Amino acid sequence: MSEATGKKKMAFFERYLSVWVALCIGAGILIGYLAGDDISFLSDMEIYKVNLPIAILIWMMIYPMMLQIDFSSIKGVGKAPKGLIMTVIINWLIKPFTMAFFAWIFFEHLYSAFIAPEMAGEYIAGAILLGAAPCTAMVFVWSYLTDGDPNYTLVQVSVNDLIILVAFIPLVGFLLGITDITIPYGTLAASIIIFVVIPLVAGVITNKILVAQKGEKWFQEVFLPKFKPVSIIALLLTLILLFAFQGPNILDNPIIILLIAVPLILQTYFIFFIAWFAGRKLKLSHAVCSPAAMIGASNFFELAVAVAIALFGLQSPAALVTVVGVLVEVPVMLSLVALANKWKY
Repeated sequence: MSEATGKKKMAFFERYLSVWVALCIGAGILIGYLAGDDISFLSDMEIYKVNLPIAILIWMMIYPMMLQIDFSSIKGVGKAPKGLIMTVIINWLIKPFTMAFFAWIFFEHLYSAFIAPEMAGEYIAGAILLGAAPCTAMVFVWSYLTDGDPNYTLVQVSVNDLIILVAFIPLVGFLLGITDITIPYGTLAASIIIFVVIPLVAGVITNKILVAQKGEKWFQEVFLPKFKPVSIIALLLTLILLFAFQGPNILDNPIIILLIAVPLILQTYFIFFIAWFAGRKLKLSHAVCSPAAMIGASNFFELAVAVAIALFGLQSPAALVTVVGVLVEVPVMLSLVALANKWKY
């Protein structure tokens, strides 16, 4: 690790995100146990099968991320297209299918003694939603910690966001169809509009207006930092609600969290190594290869959580899988940051 990299640190909330997540999981389970059916009214607040309290919280998570997207940066990618092409291939042609494969192997077969066959499909569905949603926010942190090129990372993330708009629904529909899950395409489309299109448009408009009025420096150094705590607090409140409804299921079968974590962790390392060694083979610079591998390994878990809730409900196994994805992602990704820095070339 370079001296400069060694001095880099994540912000307080981000550095201990796994701790906050664990605490909120505990708080949510406790609330669910103590309150019981008294909090069921929250799960009944729906419009077109989209839970309103969760929708508001997830929108608060996603909007700050979309503020950082600058699609005008895409026009300069033609000068060095290999890194972007690799990112697209890893995220859209490899990762969703390997995630579905790992989930099928574990939930359908290896865990057959622990998970009822009728529930295995929903666990697989949750994993598929994670695998089909490439990271758009935390990857900026992973890129920074591994001396990634911030401009190229922005291009990679921007292109992924554009692809999400057109590819997420058909890809998820195809993979869920393989698992014989009934697909409510209307709800899936509504989720994309609510959780991607609207905050993306709002974020881009806000970016353009404020940069034009106040300047890029003010926007990056004054405005954006104010939203970081908002995004993470919204995430933590979402987890409390989720686990309040999942509490009885978890208390009845606590080993399920560990069982879910295993295929998710294997998938994360597997995709990182594929992307890393592909980048080396393509002779990408470390500043491009490292963020590309990080984008492939991590997930847009906010979107995955939102869609899982909209499709299957707050108390569903699918929603639980996406929430466990949040729990394991930060410590696993930090281990990959250390590995990328150790292998710096």
